[in-house]
Amino acid sequence: MNQFNRPTLRKAEFIKPPNILKAKVGGGGLAEDILNKAEKLLEENTVDFVPLGEMYLDALGRGIQEARENMNDPGDHEAIISGMLYPGMQLKGNGGMFHYELVTTIANTLVQFLEVIERVDAEALEIAQGCHTTLRAVIQGRIKGDGGQRGKELHQALLDACDRYFSKHPQNKVLEQIPD
Repeated sequence: MNQFNRPTLRKAEFIKPPNILKAKVGGGGLAEDILNKAEKLLEENTVDFVPLGEMYLDALGRGIQEARENMNDPGDHEAIISGMLYPGMQLKGNGGMFHYELVTTIANTLVQFLEVIERVDAEALEIAQGCHTTLRAVIQGRIKGDGGQRGKELHQALLDACDRYFSKHPQNKVLEQIPD
């Protein structure tokens, strides 16, 4: 189960590319000093996340627009949802690494929401659009960390919208439940 206490219909897929360097060097663990240096590098990361974040926001916006245009087609709803799910996963995964924890939190809510809905409808698109708009404000405003009290309020408003959606659609038909 996820944060909405709903069965998961799809899992956001992590694609693990081949590790060419590891194949050349071989297996085994890393020395602790190397791990400490890597951790320090991540903690002191000063790379600007905004261009990368905007790239994924644009992809999410295209996914939302495609869903809006095709939500009434009897076609492949999985493809429509995936068009939003993939950039949402990228935002979730990259936000924290660049010290944008609020981006990770909001994107996680979007991902979990998309994992449990059977198909996109106008109300689900409003939630996706709300997440997109909020993520854009956080990234363009360069709001690092958790956003403080205002960040908590923004995230809670999105969670409340999801709760209202599921209250209105309690019989969200489940075709097949994917195990956690």
